[in-house]
Amino acid sequence: MKTKLFILSLAMCTLMACDKQNPLLSDVQTPFGVPAFDQIKNEHYLPAFKEAIRLNQAEIDAIVNNSELPTFANTIEALDRSGMLLDKVSSAFFNVLEADGNDEMDAIANEVSPLLSDFEDGVILNEELFRRVKAVYDNRSNLSLTPEQLRLVEETYKSFADHGANLPADKKERLKQINQELGLLSLKFGQNVVAETNAYQLFITDETELEGLPESAKIAAKEEAVAAGRPDAWLFSPKRTSFTPVLQYCKNRNLRRELLMAYTTRCNHDNEYDNKAVINKTMHLRVEKAHLFGYDCPADYILSDCMAKDAKTVDAFLQSVWEPSLAAAKREAAALQEMMDKDLPGEKLQPWDWWYYAEKLRREKYDLDEEEIKPYFELSNVRQGAFLLAHNLYGINFEKIEGMPIYNQDVEVFKVTDVNGDLVGVLYTDYFPRAGKRPGAWMNNICSQYVDAKGIDHRPVIINVGNFNKPTKDNPSLLSMDDVETLFHEFGHALHGLLSKATYKSLSGTNTPRDFVELPSQFMENYCYEPEILKTYAFHYQTGELIPDEMIEKINAAAKFNQGFVETELLSASILDMDYHEITDTLDFDVNKFEAASLARMHMIPEIIVRYRSTFYNHIFTTGYEAGYYSYTWSAVLDADAFAAFKETGDILNCEVAERFRHMLEQGGTRDAHELYLEFRGQEADPKHLLRRKGFIE
Repeated sequence: MKTKLFILSLAMCTLMACDKQNPLLSDVQTPFGVPAFDQIKNEHYLPAFKEAIRLNQAEIDAIVNNSELPTFANTIEALDRSGMLLDKVSSAFFNVLEADGNDEMDAIANEVSPLLSDFEDGVILNEELFRRVKAVYDNRSNLSLTPEQLRLVEETYKSFADHGANLPADKKERLKQINQELGLLSLKFGQNVVAETNAYQLFITDETELEGLPESAKIAAKEEAVAAGRPDAWLFSPKRTSFTPVLQYCKNRNLRRELLMAYTTRCNHDNEYDNKAVINKTMHLRVEKAHLFGYDCPADYILSDCMAKDAKTVDAFLQSVWEPSLAAAKREAAALQEMMDKDLPGEKLQPWDWWYYAEKLRREKYDLDEEEIKPYFELSNVRQGAFLLAHNLYGINFEKIEGMPIYNQDVEVFKVTDVNGDLVGVLYTDYFPRAGKRPGAWMNNICSQYVDAKGIDHRPVIINVGNFNKPTKDNPSLLSMDDVETLFHEFGHALHGLLSKATYKSLSGTNTPRDFVELPSQFMENYCYEPEILKTYAFHYQTGELIPDEMIEKINAAAKFNQGFVETELLSASILDMDYHEITDTLDFDVNKFEAASLARMHMIPEIIVRYRSTFYNHIFTTGYEAGYYSYTWSAVLDADAFAAFKETGDILNCEVAERFRHMLEQGGTRDAHELYLEFRGQEADPKHLLRRKGFIE
């Protein structure tokens, strides 16, 4: 014990003696303990990482060198409570890198990634540390542990074992090299996607080429062009907020094709941003890594810690949903072809035609024009609707707070409190695209929830990030129906993090299996267009008028429209992901031919392009969803079934069901995900609720 105290004291003294001007290392007092984003500069990150790694290593050394016998407290708990400074530095850096990065931060990431990989491998492959962990694990039934403590012991041991602690020395050394290379490849892949997305600019100087494009989209494109120094033009890019309105509304078929191809061929042009070689190397290393652990393919290695357990289970699940989805998509394609024949006799429906004719058919069939709906979906109103929904379900409240440290002026911050006034947590929102932000939408922890050794519950700080339409000089940010669903989705992730009531940080919040973690997010999407929920947030941004009942009826009448396309686009990406991660050898392959063969095996129709083509598939090559993209559909079965639990009571805000659902969210990863769901629902999830929601069955 004296050795442990000496090392920790020495480390703390060193930390106090370091650069007091570095806000990541000095004792800067900020509200709720959030990072001092407003004071952090790029030059602060690297020294902070090095010092945080050094301090964390001292904590690990103290555990290893403890002369006392291994116990839950001096080994497992001490390990979970170590690394607080490193968590703080990593969170600050990587959140900003993803949302507001630049070339200098990319360079820092390239330097930091090997340092983190070396350190993490040094911990997980430390034989003396693992010996102590294993000793506690082997004796766990005799330690009178609480259920959460037992879970922590088992998950800690499994983490060590799954990351190589049981491997022989030569394989451990190779594993370190693989992990370091994979870290750098992941960074390279993501940087290439951002760079190529930003590099493409299409200037249109003849307004007649934009026939059919809504005025709001033209105004946004004009402002982008002005910002780029071309006030004579309209600027379009492969960012979804830019090209989606063109696909939906623009009569100019060549323009639709140009922009869709610019989006779907990113990082596939044999230039400096090409990701094909990155994919090859990544998959070689993932296969080799799986082989080190005795698995035939990466999917079986990765899925061993998920609800699905193995690739065979995932493949069977995806196929069961793929067949009705593809059948629906074929029916939709035939209907769109029939409509297109009226405009362009003899022309074949192409992917760049689908959105355009789907929008026309939706207007014809349901008298529903999304441009008429968007004025009712002003961003701050939609967010407030999500906040009110959380209040009605769980009793929590959201209050905007000014003067918080932020990294960009677009960021807003909210204090979240419980019905009794207790702090639940803090929520950051960052919704608008910018050059340094990666595409898509996501939720991250800024500070995780945990209970410290003194019994103090440290409440979480969560961030929601998106890429919605920026306000223009004439209009606020108006959301599409897809955008509304995305906002509610990411807010569901945020609630999962905010409501956490775990003791240990590694079990708190969204630290659950990947095929469970999408349940809380997708569950919230069910509420978006329920009439009683719409009436809490859908107000016309100019008149303040509540969305008319007639429009609500049209929205819900069209809810099952185009769902074959939606599911086929999604599932094809899931199957492509699994095909990559069921590779069993390390031979070079042609990425484009591999992708084409995968789509051919699933009988993908040519009118639809897979949601994420390989060379910009960030989910599986940068963000940790490899062999896991299926989880969106797996969780969709759960979320549809969970929403049915409310529907069956006749009250979608039923307090008793909501209390059970909140309890499930609060548990984080402290219990088995399957057991948690069974406890909430009282039965296995029934896929019929998802198929019925999509309109695939009556």
